[in-house]
Amino acid sequence: MLEFKTLTLKDKEWVDKIVMAENSPSADFNFGNMYIWNNYYQPKVCRLGDRMIVKIVYNDKQHFVYPIGSGSLKPAIEEMLSDAAGSGCELILKGVCENHKELLEAEFPGKFVFTEQDVSYDYIYLAEKLSTYSGKALHGKKNHCNRFEAQHDWEFCPITREILPECLDMLDAWIKENDDRLDPSVVDEYNSILRAFTAYEALGFEGGILRSDGHIIGFTMGEMINSDTFDVHFEKADININGAYPMVCRELCRMLIKNHPELKYINREDDLGLESLRRSKLSYKPEYILKKYTARWQDE
Repeated sequence: MLEFKTLTLKDKEWVDKIVMAENSPSADFNFGNMYIWNNYYQPKVCRLGDRMIVKIVYNDKQHFVYPIGSGSLKPAIEEMLSDAAGSGCELILKGVCENHKELLEAEFPGKFVFTEQDVSYDYIYLAEKLSTYSGKALHGKKNHCNRFEAQHDWEFCPITREILPECLDMLDAWIKENDDRLDPSVVDEYNSILRAFTAYEALGFEGGILRSDGHIIGFTMGEMINSDTFDVHFEKADININGAYPMVCRELCRMLIKNHPELKYINREDDLGLESLRRSKLSYKPEYILKKYTARWQDE
């Protein structure tokens, strides 16, 4: 019988080991995302051997997340089936990537029906390209940065505990300024950012602030989620300042490349099904888009 518990910072060590063993570029599994979005998805976690079992609430229904880790997949699925049956629920897995789909089909042929989860596709970029905006496709981003640098006295600095209150002030101003165009989900995001700020060091997050003429006009943060990929959890900038967003993205990548010689990819997460966010993410020219599926168990 699976024994689930609410995720706490004390779980980070064992969760990180399983996440790194999985070595997935997906943003769905890392400890940081589960922890900061705790109030929204209400994750409950359980360790089964070298795999992690996670239950979440999605659209007011219980779902499981694909059981990442190493070792046999079959015991994890069988335990999840038993738990779902005991709760009177069907077994539904979220965050299933292509390789997971193949493993599920190999272990349980014909037992899962897969549906593309396109609002949850992750946009994956080459860190080197975002650090220079080299090439014709990113020439516009490079021009925005050039103009910004010519017009502003600026610096990009790592986030520290002392800087976080200023980041919060900037976030409050950003929400007020953009209130008329923001999706209602911004409230959940705001709460998640507060949770990230509160436990910033314990979560092992890395990030930076863009300061212009003495004021913070942008910030960003995230974490390494596998051997060569950094997941950007949040990125905010003053939309009224031309080039602020491309600068924040570029400077974070430059900082990360210095700190992590192994870094190859940047995961800028999904677009939430929002057309404006989709256009923005596509404008940075992803190297590839990580497809995800929902897997639903079919009884005889």
